[in-house]
Amino acid sequence: MTPTPPPGTAPPSRSLSDARHIIAACFLGWTLDACDFFIVLFTLDNVARSFSTSLEAILLAPTLTLISRPIGAYLFGRAADRHGRRPVLMATIVTYSLIELLSAFAPNLTVFLALRLLFGVALGGEWGVGTSLTMETVPPHWRGMASGLLQAGYPAGYLLASLMFLLLPALGWQGLFILGASTGLSVVYVALYVKESPVWLARRQGAGAVPDAARRPMLATLRRYRGLAVYAVCLMAAFNFFSHGSQDLFPKIFLALQRHLPHPAITAIVVAYTIAAIAGGLCFGALSERIGRARTIALAATLALPLLPLWALSTTPLWIGVGAVLIQFCIQGAWGVVPAYLNELSPPDIRATFPGVAYQCGNLIAASTGLIQNRIALGMGGDLSPALMIVVGCAGGAIALLATLAGPRFHAHLAGAPD
Repeated sequence: MTPTPPPGTAPPSRSLSDARHIIAACFLGWTLDACDFFIVLFTLDNVARSFSTSLEAILLAPTLTLISRPIGAYLFGRAADRHGRRPVLMATIVTYSLIELLSAFAPNLTVFLALRLLFGVALGGEWGVGTSLTMETVPPHWRGMASGLLQAGYPAGYLLASLMFLLLPALGWQGLFILGASTGLSVVYVALYVKESPVWLARRQGAGAVPDAARRPMLATLRRYRGLAVYAVCLMAAFNFFSHGSQDLFPKIFLALQRHLPHPAITAIVVAYTIAAIAGGLCFGALSERIGRARTIALAATLALPLLPLWALSTTPLWIGVGAVLIQFCIQGAWGVVPAYLNELSPPDIRATFPGVAYQCGNLIAASTGLIQNRIALGMGGDLSPALMIVVGCAGGAIALLATLAGPRFHAHLAGAPD
């Protein structure tokens, strides 16, 4: 048995190598998962024309994907708590890649929508399983940076999808989906270099087989932690209003239709704030190691609030871009702490299930963000600026209050993680 290194010394190089491989694999998995999701959003009009249907009908595709994400978080999370993180992570990657490939050959709209519903199941499962595997494997002082890096996979997937979209004239939407399905090859990396969570292995050995809580019905376990569950879902609902409220209607509705910016300017702004989002996740994730998870979340959310007028009320491309870069740095900075924070709050025996279900249930609650903002805008003469500020401002304030006032009550260290 390898002794635990004294405090302040580095763990064995093999352990650090394992941690690096797991971070790389889970970041890659979340990035490619997000990329496959955003390819649909970039090609909605092309898919609609292919199936001779309306844009409104094809908009059901991303909606169905979002609705089914909590199902995947539960199913794959429970499987990972019972059978291990590594094999289930590989299963999610293979599943979403296969569904992406089948989507390219869907014979009609009904089959396409059914496939996008199933895609949401895999999309919802990947995040919870990947984050639990990472947080249970990396050294404790790496968790903040690893958390920021993992969450940065989502904007990185958006950026990758936007670059792939440049190939649309040559490949068509079906070609982009086939190219997106090649992400399944990343499972080879997981198979070769990623090892099982040492925490899950230790708990399985201590229990003799499957940990007791993993065998109990999920509702029975959640009843023991109902206060924590309510807190986590409310926090993640606020987080999803925070991010979706700043992103969903911003490029096409706000920048293109209301500010009348040309396409090159919109592209430049989107790329700039996506890079800022990645940087924000890394910076605030690292900061959380110094001042704590809840304080860092509250700080990032609070810093976004005074930036709202610059972001939503500016009229020139330069200042709109500056506002978007700064606010996404803060919004995604707060998000960068989420993987570590939810895993450290989670009951140990359901760590692959709890964070993912909380995240995806919060996402389900916030699925109406665009509709809410649109109705607010219609009530204010069609101007989207106040709607953007109200929704994002309320969400940011709620996050800061929840993390500051309720967070310490539920805080718990990641029991059993390697020291």
